[in-house]
Amino acid sequence: MQTTTPNLSYPIGHPTLPVQPLPAEERVILIKQIADLPAQLTAAARNVGGERLLLPYRPGGWTGRQVIHHLADSHINSYTRFRLALTEDRPTICPYDEAAWATLPDVDATPITVSLALLEGLHTRWTNLLWHLTEEQWQRRFFHPGSQRDFTLDQALALYAWHGQHHLAHLNLLLKQGE
Repeated sequence: MQTTTPNLSYPIGHPTLPVQPLPAEERVILIKQIADLPAQLTAAARNVGGERLLLPYRPGGWTGRQVIHHLADSHINSYTRFRLALTEDRPTICPYDEAAWATLPDVDATPITVSLALLEGLHTRWTNLLWHLTEEQWQRRFFHPGSQRDFTLDQALALYAWHGQHHLAHLNLLLKQGE
């Protein structure tokens, strides 16, 4: 009998970006994933517990604390990218060094409840924006110089809905480590 080792870096797999405009039903599902993420993260953090959040979810990986603060950093950037794409013609966004941000002193000094509250408010604003976009607006683009490609807002929606679930799965790996 062959057993497979789960991919600890990508426990839910890699993201799949749409190549065509998303049907409205798919957008609804993805927007709801973004809307539900803050409550899911809060519940996962509570279940994992404070001490285990100081541990990495895999060898060489971020700690649970870093994951939560990273989600706040990343999703603030995504929200800004959406707003730029809606108000400018194919803006070039500013990438950032996620790994370096995860080691800045505020990550250790700030309670995770601050980032969880930030995500709650941010996701409320973000989903309010998302619910009101027109079909034409979903096809607006921004250019990411790090990946040297354009992203439509449909693609960005799929990417960030996946991103939240991806890191939620990392927190759940910490929960399994404690069982």
